[in-house]
Amino acid sequence: MGINFSRLLSLKFGPVVSKELGKQYVVLSIGRVMTCVLGMVVRREREIRDFVKTVFYRILGQFVIGDEKTVTCDWKVNEKSLFYAHPGLYKDNGFLKEEDADKLISFLLGAKCGRISGIEKKKEKKNAPLLYNLAEIQNDCSKRFKISPDQTLAVIQELYEKKLVTYPRTDARVLSTAVAKEIEKNLRGLTAYGPLSENAKEVLEMGSYRGIANSKYTNDKQITDHYAIIPTGQGFGALSSLSDRSRAVYDLIVKRFLAIFYPPAEYKKISLSVEVSPDESHTELFTASFKTLEKEGYLKVAGIPSAAPKKDAEEEDQDIKNDPEMLKCLDGLKKGDEIGIKGFNKKEGETSPPSRYNSGSLILAMENAGQLIEDEELRALIKSSGIGTSATRAEILKKLVTNQYLSLNNKTQIFTPTYFGELLYEVVLCSMPKMLDAEMTASWEKGLSYVADGSITPEEYEKKLASFISARTAGVKKIQQPGLISARFNAIRPFYASRSKGR
Repeated sequence: MGINFSRLLSLKFGPVVSKELGKQYVVLSIGRVMTCVLGMVVRREREIRDFVKTVFYRILGQFVIGDEKTVTCDWKVNEKSLFYAHPGLYKDNGFLKEEDADKLISFLLGAKCGRISGIEKKKEKKNAPLLYNLAEIQNDCSKRFKISPDQTLAVIQELYEKKLVTYPRTDARVLSTAVAKEIEKNLRGLTAYGPLSENAKEVLEMGSYRGIANSKYTNDKQITDHYAIIPTGQGFGALSSLSDRSRAVYDLIVKRFLAIFYPPAEYKKISLSVEVSPDESHTELFTASFKTLEKEGYLKVAGIPSAAPKKDAEEEDQDIKNDPEMLKCLDGLKKGDEIGIKGFNKKEGETSPPSRYNSGSLILAMENAGQLIEDEELRALIKSSGIGTSATRAEILKKLVTNQYLSLNNKTQIFTPTYFGELLYEVVLCSMPKMLDAEMTASWEKGLSYVADGSITPEEYEKKLASFISARTAGVKKIQQPGLISARFNAIRPFYASRSKGR
């Protein structure tokens, strides 16, 4: 597919693209996986360009709990609200116009107190995440250390060759039953790894490893060739030769591994609803939720995460951690209790465009490309394999950069399309748009799985592939005026004015 379509589109559209770039000639490189990934990045970039910011105003209420504790709650429209079904609402928790927000605040000032209309107290448990496969650790290393997927793979390959970790090129995030039965050896070995030796000893003392074969962390059906990346518990003589980066990556793998033997982290969550009735006809509703960590569980080894940044102001939520006095006050509340009002204010926010792919999120997007597929059978198939394989994804991204279709910011690890990349996207979109879709990749992966299980013969698959290539080639050859595609270039040229040929 790649070599035929690369030659075809280079001959048919190469002249118009080279003219646009001000070059003597260009070669257009097409690939079943590579072109699909290019399409993902270009579509995301265009979503960002087309994004129109929406400014909105949320209403916050401050209520007095106990003698001095103040709790902030978010207003939310309800059927008894003064603004129920109002055209100026933004979703159900804000306003598009500042004057409407001010009107609500003025109305609320007529209330003397608030009333607890609902309080829910519950405990939540969170288990340790599944083990690392290559895509997951490439994503983590991109976020934590700002290194590219191929750099991450090189580090883990080094760790593997020094017998510190298991085989890196794996899609599985679980252990095999056979490995689970022998996992004590890995744990005993890790007692010699200084930074986490106490955790390894603690796991052995707890004995939790004995049941790991019957847990969600062991599943032979989710393993094709190799199980998850885990520390071997050996090879510590090589630690002194590792770079700081390699040591940091090894540390991540060990922590993720040890975490699965710890109990879940336990949180206490309290959800609060407060009603404010400025008059007999209307009731305004305010809500808040609070969460505190009660038992650290696996976070003892994995580390307690810092608060995740919110995408925009509308997603703000209160997570009060380690404030026993506040929790004691909230615990003492019951439905129907009256609470004091300290005040109301508005908070301006704005919607955010989609985030650009970084090297880690793009690897995960390739692995989870089934989410983009509507066909249920194809989605189920690609769920286990994704676009590309664990062994090829980093190299595909590297090739897209080498071919100058994508640009990678080494500091932030953010991918953006180049002018050349967007021109190629337009060429493919006009000539064989299916090459940009995950469905096409999945359908051919499905065919390969049929060959593997004997449902069809290799000859049948090759015949279908040849027919597909021939049909697409014939279709492209029928395009009479490839120069007309240059009209589509006009829309994207302004975004690359400094990098195109001076237009």
